[in-house]
Amino acid sequence: MTEPATRDVEGCEVGSSVSVIREYETVPGSGPRLHRHPYRETFVVQRGRALFTIGDEQREGTAGEVLVAPANTPHKFVSLGPEPYEAVHIHENDRFVTEWLE
Repeated sequence: MTEPATRDVEGCEVGSSVSVIREYETVPGSGPRLHRHPYRETFVVQRGRALFTIGDEQREGTAGEVLVAPANTPHKFVSLGPEPYEAVHIHENDRFVTEWLE
């Protein structure tokens, strides 16, 4: 199987009020470190599994699920494998604004 296109798109580039990350992680344990945004981020899991930390809660996200990190809430995820984690991450802002916390 070939890796899907993963180009991030800021909404301001295409006249949209949302920005999109097409996430594709093949290595179990990989994913972004803890961070937050001043807007909501919605995760639409298409394939695989990942362990999400959103605020003080942890939840496994699997194919077909939708999870939401509220504005200003610290969050991160790690791919659980064994298959790749593939998802669309929707940022409710026309530009990516990220504060890294670790």
